[in-house]
Amino acid sequence: MLEIVLHGEAIAHIGSFTITNAMVYSWFVTGLLVAGAFVVSRKTALVPGRFQSLVESVLSGTRDFMADVLGNVKHANKFFAFIATLFFFILMNNWLALLPFTSFGLYEQTAHGQILVPFLRTTNSDLNHTLILAVLAVIMIQVFGITTLGFFKYAHKFFVNPFKDPIGCFIGILEIASEIAKLISFSFRLFGNIFAGEVLLVIISYLLPFGAPLPFMFLEMFVGLIQAVVFATLTLVFIKIATSEHH
Repeated sequence: MLEIVLHGEAIAHIGSFTITNAMVYSWFVTGLLVAGAFVVSRKTALVPGRFQSLVESVLSGTRDFMADVLGNVKHANKFFAFIATLFFFILMNNWLALLPFTSFGLYEQTAHGQILVPFLRTTNSDLNHTLILAVLAVIMIQVFGITTLGFFKYAHKFFVNPFKDPIGCFIGILEIASEIAKLISFSFRLFGNIFAGEVLLVIISYLLPFGAPLPFMFLEMFVGLIQAVVFATLTLVFIKIATSEHH
């Protein structure tokens, strides 16, 4: 039976703690990234081969792009690890979703009949996990703003004496609302695009299983790349705003 759900399904419990298939998928992707980083770091050589040259070109290009956006090479080096990790984590989540991992699972009896509960579910197709990524991004934006400008100078953007500067106080309230809006924007944009793509692939595969899904898979690879770039770039832009002097 074909059923589409908006959240990760529970596949195990440790006491009162529920382990979902989306959670297991995120651990799987994290393990792959850590293992890949370990292998690449162990294979580095003074005279790089083709693979090492490719990796170095990608990382160097990413850092140069960040330096162009931030207008500061020192800041690009400071924020590089976080932005690059965010980008590659989202990208790998999106691309690995195209592999048939979600076809394996257990059938569960419901009021509507038997449904397949997959062992793995794409992290970014679960709103809970995209919201976690959004919270992480917004928190780190504040952390970078504080560490760059200092706590009191950064906090002045949000908290202004209303008696001395009523307009500045009103702008501070808008700034707080803006930070909350980032959570909604980050999480729903990523979730909506990835979830919609997965639903499209499931429906196409269900109706026309042979050949028809292939062009849509290439489309989803492109969409997955764009969403990773958009999420990471918006985070970088907001970091630039947070670390700039406010007047």
